[in-house]
Amino acid sequence: MKKLSVVIPCYNEEEALPIFYETFLRETADMDVEWEFIFVDDGSRDKTLEGFRALHQKDERVHYISFSRNFGKESAMYAGLEAATGDYVAIMDVDLQDPPSLLPEMLSGIEKEGFDCVATRRVTRKGEPKIRSLFARGFYKLMGKISRTEIVDGARDFRLMTRQMVDAILSLKEYSRFSKGIFSWVGFQTKWLEYENVERSAGETKWSFWKLLIYSIDGIIGFSTVPLAIASVAGVLFCILAFLLLIFFFVKALIWGDPVAGFPATICIILLLGGIQLFCIGILGQYLSKTYLETKNRPIYITKEQK
Repeated sequence: MKKLSVVIPCYNEEEALPIFYETFLRETADMDVEWEFIFVDDGSRDKTLEGFRALHQKDERVHYISFSRNFGKESAMYAGLEAATGDYVAIMDVDLQDPPSLLPEMLSGIEKEGFDCVATRRVTRKGEPKIRSLFARGFYKLMGKISRTEIVDGARDFRLMTRQMVDAILSLKEYSRFSKGIFSWVGFQTKWLEYENVERSAGETKWSFWKLLIYSIDGIIGFSTVPLAIASVAGVLFCILAFLLLIFFFVKALIWGDPVAGFPATICIILLLGGIQLFCIGILGQYLSKTYLETKNRPIYITKEQK
């Protein structure tokens, strides 16, 4: 019998935890696999860890990792993948927005159809704020144009993978992680399952608009160098523009004797060029900061308790 490890990153999910556990067992009762649960407590401030301990006492298949502080979902997923020992490994959220009922079909895609990974994507964003959905779609379109790594619109972290693919992901030990890009970058054959958005079973989302924006910037920087090229091209274009304007004003003064005037226009030009320069420096700074963090070689996470 094959062993299937389920990695569940959690942050302040004491309400959703028992609902997830009962729902999961009920909806996967017919699956002929050996289960292993890897819950990861990402520095929760509620009683999530106590919930893990209770489930561990109740069910020997339940294991958990508790971080010393909040390291982020990316670190939690990496820790869970490291701890998983199954032939297949699934990643899913505890809030049931990733339906456990899809797992039988996902397992069939690997065992019967020969895929290395079966991943999920939402075809609707029902229940999300419109502005958030708008920016999300814009991000995926942008990544599709500036990155060679394919990132599917609506892709979730919810997926089932073979041991070979999991080992490939674990070999990428970068500190600043963007798993949606990493899953695609390592390759392997992936089948996509589509489903409509599901509301949370309990609790509130931990992803604010600002956190999602920072996360999207990490994805762009991690899987595209196009922003650096944009900064370089912008510098060249403005140098050419400045040279042409210099010739224009010189010829104008030489032929018509018209001195260059316009203090407000000069200030606007200075502010424009200053803004462009700061924007380009900011792009360089983002790449430099990621390089700086990688060279420190800090651990992706620190474990405080593990069972």
